[in-house]
Parts: sequence; C-alpha cells; structure tokens
Amino acid sequence: MSDNRGSGNGGSGRDDHEGFDTGDEFDETDLGDDNANPLADLSPFAQGDEGTNLDDDSDFELEDTEYQDDADRVYEELLARIGEAAPQPRLEATRRAVELLGDPQRTFPIVHVTGTNGKTSTSRITESILRAYGLRTGLMTSPHLRRVNERIVIDGQPISNRALAANWADIRPFLDMVDAELIAGSEEPLTFFEALTVLAFASFADAPIDVAVIEVGMGGEWDSTNVGDGQVAVFTPIALDHTQRLGSTVAEIARTKSGIIKPLANVVSAIQTGDALAELERAVELTESTFATEGTGFELLGSSVAVGGQVISVRGLAGTYRDLFLPMFGDHQGHNAALAIVAVESFLGAGSQALVGDVLAEGLATATSPGRLQIIGTEPTVIVDAAHNPHGAAALAAAIKTYFTFDEVVVVLGVLQDKDARGIIAALAPVAARFHATQSQSERAVAYDELAELVLEVTHEDATHQFATFERAMQDAREWAAKAPRRAVIVTGSVTLVGEAIDLAAAEKWKQ
Repeated sequence: MSDNRGSGNGGSGRDDHEGFDTGDEFDETDLGDDNANPLADLSPFAQGDEGTNLDDDSDFELEDTEYQDDADRVYEELLARIGEAAPQPRLEATRRAVELLGDPQRTFPIVHVTGTNGKTSTSRITESILRAYGLRTGLMTSPHLRRVNERIVIDGQPISNRALAANWADIRPFLDMVDAELIAGSEEPLTFFEALTVLAFASFADAPIDVAVIEVGMGGEWDSTNVGDGQVAVFTPIALDHTQRLGSTVAEIARTKSGIIKPLANVVSAIQTGDALAELERAVELTESTFATEGTGFELLGSSVAVGGQVISVRGLAGTYRDLFLPMFGDHQGHNAALAIVAVESFLGAGSQALVGDVLAEGLATATSPGRLQIIGTEPTVIVDAAHNPHGAAALAAAIKTYFTFDEVVVVLGVLQDKDARGIIAALAPVAARFHATQSQSERAVAYDELAELVLEVTHEDATHQFATFERAMQDAREWAAKAPRRAVIVTGSVTLVGEAIDLAAAEKWKQ
C-alpha cells in the first residue's frame, strides 16, 4: 500500500451538508397572474429572473457578480443552522414558516420525487420534459456540487445571486419568528434544509412557475419538502441508506418514504424489492391513489450505447416511445428516464394521453445531470459520479463496463463517515485496477488512511494507495492514467469529493 500523505486538508463550506442522496391530470394553469401569487409583490428583483446556466461554467462563474457577496451571506446564514446530516424528524416547523408566508407551495402543482438512488437524475429529466412542453418549471434538488444556487432552479436555470438574496431577505423575518417560537417551546430552530425548503417554495412562487419538481431531502414522511402536496409521487429504487435516520430495513425505509403519497395522488415507481413494494401498495390503498410500477405498468424496452449517451425505447402508460436519445451514461439512467416519462404522463393527463414525440425527444435530449457519470476531463479521461452507497456504486461499475472501453481504471475515492465504505469499495473493486484513498474537505470525511485500510481488506496491496489531499490523489491518478491510451480516472464516493473534482478541473483547465 503506497502512502502519499501530502499536506493536510482544511475546512469547507460544504461540511455537514451532504446528508441527502446525492439519487416524476392537471390543466396547464397559468400562474402568471399576481393575484394568484401571494409573494408576487415581495421581491423587486426576482420577477422573471432566470439565473444562469448550470452547465456553462463560464457564465455560471461570471453571472450577477455584483450580488455575489449577498448570495455568500445567504449561504453563511444557512450554514449557521443545524446541518443536513442531522435533520429534525418534524413537519410542523416548516409548515408554520410557509403558513406565515401565505403557503407559497400551494400556488403551483408539484411532482414529488423520493427514493434512495436516482432521485436527482429522475427529477432533472422530469423537469426537462415538462419544460420542453412550454411550462415554466421550478426544480429543487440536493445537495449541490459547487454553489447553493444549484438547488433552486427556475425554468432550467439556477437561481441568480440577485434573486437568491432578494428572496432570502423577504423570508428571513418570518424564519426569525418561527425560530423564536421553536426556542420558546424548547425545540431546535429551523435547520439548514428546513430554511432552504421555505426559500425554494417562496422563490418558485415569486418567479412564478407553472409546476415544481421537488426532490426529497431525506426519507419522505417528515422531510420538510412534504409540506407541499405532490399531485404525482415518484419513487426511484429504495435501498438501505441513512439507516440511523430512516430505519434498519428496506421495509422501514420504504414506509417512511411512502409518506409523500397524498390523497388521490398519481404514484409511479421504479422496480422495488418485495418489502418496499408492499409498503408503497399499502400507502396507495390508504390514500386511494393510482399506482403504476415499472415492469407491469410501464417498462424500459431497450437501451443501446450511443455517442454521448444512449438510445432508449420506453413503454409508458399511454404510449410507446422509441429511439429516443438520452445524453447520459448507464443503464440505470435509462430506467430513470422511463420513470420520468411516466411521471410526466401522469402529470399532464393521468397517463391517458401519449406524450408528443418531438417534444419528448427534445426534453430528453436536453436533460443533464451534473456529477452523474459526467466527463470533466480528457487526455486522460476523468469521470465523476456521485455514487455514495453500494447500490449507486454497483450502477457506476456496471456503466463503466458497458458504456466505456477502458482497459484500466483508477478510482479516486472519498467517503463520508455515515456511509457504507466497505460496500462501496466491494462494488467498485471488479472494475478498479487501483484505488486512491483520499478525503474531501468535509469534516465528516473518513480519514484517508482509515479508508485505505478498508480498500486493502477488500482488494490487495498493489491496488491500494493513500493520499492525504485530494489534489495529490488526482495528480497521481492522472499521471498514472496518462501512461496508457485506454486508462481513465473515476472520482466517486461522495458529492463533496465530486464537487471538489469539478472545481479542480475548472481551475487547472483540463481538456474536455
């Protein structure tokens, strides 16, 4: 086992905020009328503000620079609250805050997405299809890779610094009121994610939007996003994760996640284990909702590798859609796309009317999922993936074998303390020629030398290398990969590490 310690690592603004899985028959009502928008007059800045393009790094870095300090202060105030790694199992606090604001979450319909893996990608694909239909969309996902703005997306663009700061200024007095009430009742004040959820709902109402796609933070039943009522409830595959918070069995976790199902909702689900499926079926029956599951109600008919992604065919609820290009790698992304298609079918017409072919094709072709099998460098190839549990790591390993033709891969790995590091390593070992065990700047990161010991236990000495700093781990990995034409670097294990890799690629201007 090689030991490349380098210098120690410092703190980071991302600390304690990767607690969530870094993972879609209504009239298309126009919510543009200020009379239908209780927050329409609160912000002098946010009306019609479309932010910037998350996938255009140059624009994202340069936009709205005069408001950068204001946006930074918003994030600092959020970070001062209880972190996402320690969510409060309650809804009353968030419900009280949105009530004081006039319930902004009720000014638009919601597609609510939960599960263990694939939530973010499914949410982003769902939002992209809805936007292709001409709807003005809101999208809330977590965690972020580089900037908190990424979590609140309006009409395909991360919220601008200006709108972020203006909406925060609008809601902060109401958050202070709720904090005071909670403290008076011997409860913790609003947490980071509770406050962020209120901010997202207020920002969406202020935009305004036609529909919101909301990714659950953790669980479902008591997650703060559950103050909104999802007309469509979407379930990605449910597996063991966050067991200290959600339960020690898949059935317990599924029971908590099924709490997002509201009366008379349309529920769509990926393939689930028997225990998880039974919990969802129980909740569907109690709420008198409709239920469509992958494999019976709909299915991914096929997927073939294509340049830049894959071509998929899907049998939906109301139609069959063939030969659609999806610019994402991995069979799991094909299943996520099928789930998203059915979520949109359910939203637009309860699955009774097939989607328009060219509109659907546009929505899929323009969908992105940063940090999920994303190529951030070439010569050598560097791929980042936010897999942070064994299920996600297994999907990553399968995609590497199916969608790429690498002879050898080095995995640069960093894992947080509440994750199954051994399970992640075991899932990746079949495709990894070597591991570079390191750590992100998060205070919750497993120490690089401890992680290296786990790698050694699962693999062997020649495959195990340890680095005290991520920068040194990446430098060595890229140098190793550059020595042969069909080698690659995979950065994975935590969202914080992926975010640092994207920052490093931008700073060093890796070829793409």
